[in-house]
Amino acid sequence: MSQRGLEALLRPKSIAVIGASQQPNRAGYLMMRNLLAGGFNGPVLPVTPRYKAVCGVMAYPDVASLPLTPDLAVLCTNPKRNLSLIEALGVRGCKTAIVLSSPVEQFAELKATAQRYSMRLLGPNSLGLLAPWQGINASFSPVPIQKGKLAFISQSAAVANTVLDWAQQREVGFSYFIALGDSLDIDVDDLLDFLARDSKTSAILLYLESINDARRFLSASRSASRNKPILVIKSGRSQQAQLLLNSQQGLDAAYDAAIQRAGLLRVQDTHELFSAVETLSHMYPLRGERLMIVSNGAAPAAMALDQLLARNGKLATLAEETQEKLSAALPGFIRAGNPIDLRDDATPQRYLAALQPLLDSHDYDALLLIHAPSAASPGTETAEQLIETIRQHPRGKRITLLTNWCGEYSSQEARRLFTEAGIPTYRTPEGAVTAFMHMVEYRRNQKQLKETPALPIGLTANTADAHQLIHQALAEGATQLDTHEVQPILQAYGLSTLPTWIASDSAEAVHIAEQIGYPVALKLRSPDIPHKSEVQGVMLYLRTATEVQRAAEAILDRVKRTYPQARIHGLLVQSMANRAGAQELRIAVEQDAIFGPLIMLGEGGVEWRQENQVAVALPPLNMALARYLILQAVKGGKIRGRSALRPLDIPGLSRLLVQVSNLILDCPQISRLDIHPVLASGNEFTLLDVSMQLTAFSGDPQARLAIRPYPHELEETITLKDGSQCLFRPILPEDEPALKHFIDRVTKEDLYYRYFSEINEFSHDDLANMTQIDYDREMAFVAVRNGEEIIGVTRAYSDPDNTDAEFAVLVRSDLKGLGLGRQLLLKMIGYARARGLVRLIGITMPNNRGMVMLAQKLGFAIDIQIDEGIVNLTLPLQA
Repeated sequence: MSQRGLEALLRPKSIAVIGASQQPNRAGYLMMRNLLAGGFNGPVLPVTPRYKAVCGVMAYPDVASLPLTPDLAVLCTNPKRNLSLIEALGVRGCKTAIVLSSPVEQFAELKATAQRYSMRLLGPNSLGLLAPWQGINASFSPVPIQKGKLAFISQSAAVANTVLDWAQQREVGFSYFIALGDSLDIDVDDLLDFLARDSKTSAILLYLESINDARRFLSASRSASRNKPILVIKSGRSQQAQLLLNSQQGLDAAYDAAIQRAGLLRVQDTHELFSAVETLSHMYPLRGERLMIVSNGAAPAAMALDQLLARNGKLATLAEETQEKLSAALPGFIRAGNPIDLRDDATPQRYLAALQPLLDSHDYDALLLIHAPSAASPGTETAEQLIETIRQHPRGKRITLLTNWCGEYSSQEARRLFTEAGIPTYRTPEGAVTAFMHMVEYRRNQKQLKETPALPIGLTANTADAHQLIHQALAEGATQLDTHEVQPILQAYGLSTLPTWIASDSAEAVHIAEQIGYPVALKLRSPDIPHKSEVQGVMLYLRTATEVQRAAEAILDRVKRTYPQARIHGLLVQSMANRAGAQELRIAVEQDAIFGPLIMLGEGGVEWRQENQVAVALPPLNMALARYLILQAVKGGKIRGRSALRPLDIPGLSRLLVQVSNLILDCPQISRLDIHPVLASGNEFTLLDVSMQLTAFSGDPQARLAIRPYPHELEETITLKDGSQCLFRPILPEDEPALKHFIDRVTKEDLYYRYFSEINEFSHDDLANMTQIDYDREMAFVAVRNGEEIIGVTRAYSDPDNTDAEFAVLVRSDLKGLGLGRQLLLKMIGYARARGLVRLIGITMPNNRGMVMLAQKLGFAIDIQIDEGIVNLTLPLQA
């Protein structure tokens, strides 16, 4: 799908209104009136056989008679005419159309017709599009919107109208306001790709009801969120609400996991969205998470504090020096702690006395000033004096400040002054703290996006063994495996279950128990009874032969009485794991309708309600992501951070989760996995009960994953001219330190040729962007010698249409002449060709003779632009 079409939609040079009308209540009249009132400076072309002119603009009887081909057409006619009109517009070469209404049964044909002419569609059933910087109001909204830096994309017309109304009242401006309607063609991911590069947009707001293509959405989101903040409201938290919205059934926690993984921020409702917009429009980015609170009353400060602690926020601790300065500045009856209660008789002067020492201090990361209406403390005057003091203070611009002037009538003027001064302001203490916590969560998600992960030491996986065992089970028709059958598959991935034996009757159970030693556990084996608890099918702590015999007979007896038809495959006998002081956890893998496999973590020994008792992550996991999942589970109260005796071993559990993630990535036949419980005792993790569901799988195993994992299949060993061998492989997030070491050994001149500017040092963020790539839209191959030393890199970034990719090659300056650059570029050409890309393009400088000659030898077209001092290199890839 083409981003070029989006250029015609979002920056059109000419617009045709099909079905333009003179009748005031008709869609064609409203559209014409709004377009002309918006101030669009290109031609607006009404198409209608009924009038000679509409709103004073000459009209044309049909598409064929238009004097020029419009970039954008808006269809305001009876939906029955949609197909013939799209056909006529396609023939004319029109690039995009907004379809205001269409019945569902028309969707497939509508999309096929547009695709035949490479035409992009917004809608159907879209409210339209507003682009104030272009003077475009191609919508039914009578509300004119101001120019601003926020882009808003909505899947709901009702929510779009509400936000427009709110924005007009608050005087909030937008760069784009786009109502998607049914997203038959243009979807959120296309728009994110476009807006990420749009200079007028500094933040993006999304209202989502569902996601059509999880891989595309995550790929576009992760790319865009590195450049600008993106806020998401996702409605349909419950299954009932999803049914109401007719959206595909996906687990809400999976949306949370995806939004977090992409570095976006999710807000709960439109009220929170508005307060987050307020914060984003004005806010200096947070350096940390500590909040300082100053209030003229204990009650509002307590409300703020409750909200902060309920959302797992941090209260700042003041240094002794700051406390002394505050005590000296304030009356003796006021305690210099956090929060500071200035009392309800606080004058503007008392606020300023508290503010001065705080502006000089570095003990907090954000400051919240609260003011409740009081006769002694005039709201407007206090606000004016605070604004002036902050404006004059050298740190005033760099401090993260939030204000809450409570009340309605008496605080309106103060809140208006704060907004004009660019200081975020809120109606309630809780609203201000919620906004602060949005910034904290956004900062955490961004940090997670840029964290350098570590590979777990010594992880082994015998994939071939696991595949053979799974194929064998499927060939025998075994799709539900229990602990005993799963054991060898898990062992192939270094996961150990408690040793398990199978007994066919009570006598054999006693014999096994005598061999392995007491106490033992007995468990029923039956593919027809998923929950053994229904028949008391698990008996623990059996200490003698008599106890084992009785328990075995009792289990088998109960099954025969309760489920006479059930197949019984004997009993499992396990020695009792030492549970003293151990913590019971549960790890499960489920398939989500939208995001594919999900990894879930929660407490063991309970039946989960997935909506609220588990923390969820999307594979692939590395150690950093697994650690985030565990911390999230602990913070959210899904698991405890320690057992009765000792703290949870977070690195050990992270490693276990990475092993589970690898198993799921490598074995697409595993449709469900439930480890319940995992006994965590110090650094030992014992898998007691495991059940696995297998389903035959064909096709691309990576297609089911929302995030493309590391492509092992692209690794290859290359021999260089000096006979030495080196591994070419895709770059890994863990390569950051090795990449830094490599760049340090490239000369200033070579770096200048590669980056077109003098670079002294790459920051952690720069290196994170280079190593943590989305394999779906970017590829970097590193040449690795001696297992860990990077000696060359080639990189290509494809456009969102997967048409062109821009490449670059860099080789360590002291290793030229080994043919490394040529081999790396050949590797990239082969990869780009296999990906279906049309062209590989690059830019270098005329002085970089080596690169120009190499490109020439490999068939690139060379275009030297002497005036600009560059050389364009182009290689067509598809014959």
